[in-house]
Amino acid sequence: MTGAGSNPDTAQLLQAGGAHIPSALAAVEQLLAEAGLGSGAILEGHARATISAGGKRLRPLLVLLVAGRPDREATARRLERAAAAVELIHSATLVHDDVLDGAVLRRGQPTVVARGGREMATAAGDLLFARAFALLAEDSDPAPVRTLSEACSGLALGELLQRADAWDPTVTLERYLLRCELKTARLFEAACRLGSGGAGDVDLTGFGRDIGLAFQVLDDVLDVSGPAERTGKQPGTDLLDGTITLPFILARERDAQLAQLDPREITTAAQAQEVCERIAATGALDAARERALGFVHRAQQLLGARAEQLGAERHDALALVADGVVRRYS
Repeated sequence: MTGAGSNPDTAQLLQAGGAHIPSALAAVEQLLAEAGLGSGAILEGHARATISAGGKRLRPLLVLLVAGRPDREATARRLERAAAAVELIHSATLVHDDVLDGAVLRRGQPTVVARGGREMATAAGDLLFARAFALLAEDSDPAPVRTLSEACSGLALGELLQRADAWDPTVTLERYLLRCELKTARLFEAACRLGSGGAGDVDLTGFGRDIGLAFQVLDDVLDVSGPAERTGKQPGTDLLDGTITLPFILARERDAQLAQLDPREITTAAQAQEVCERIAATGALDAARERALGFVHRAQQLLGARAEQLGAERHDALALVADGVVRRYS
């Protein structure tokens, strides 16, 4: 199984989620591997490289875990297609984000835009988007298509807001969280909604939203504090891109010099590193982590309220998802 199989957190989820989860995720991986077929050797190669770069496959796992054990073969296949579609959308957004940012590395590997240029990277991202909806279209139910299209609309709006906020030191906490909800949490919500149409039919979109918010806040913390060998990029990449995130927002409230800093003045990796160190010195990273932990706690409370509906197996597996979001940044 490509990408996710060697990750210890994923292995734990595979075991906790039930005997059906490993084979279901393997089927999802096969669908992902086929995503670029028939698009030409060059474009297919870029699509395959993007998919095989992996990650934890957290979003497709959410689809499968929320759904629980399918009661029919047709339901199992539908869930596998939905899970693959969510991951294809996620991968497409990463490719397009790298185009917009001119990013050279993603997960420590050269990006599509670095290898093939802007036009090829844009086409590769478009291909992944198209294949995601093609998978959903194999079923006669329009609801999953609507769910994923609404999430994609949120992703686009979140990107527009982030571009509008670039290098703006007056970005508020509320505005930042709205961007997080649109750009990240909406796809987690969509994964849970797609799974909620499965055998269990338990609506856990609120759980997905809170996990997505925590995921993004902690990712932004890691951009300031994480070593390059762990994150695959240099600390302060967001600062250099003009992306105003929670650690910077909170640090400006605690440090008068940071409050006066024009983000456009941060133009080199050394300057970004220096600002990261100043942010860390204010205690803003701990404050941001606490806010993320608050989202995780809220997600866990929601799980607890639905424990009887979910059953022990699904409840415990989804609780591991929440715990894993925190462990990723500990």
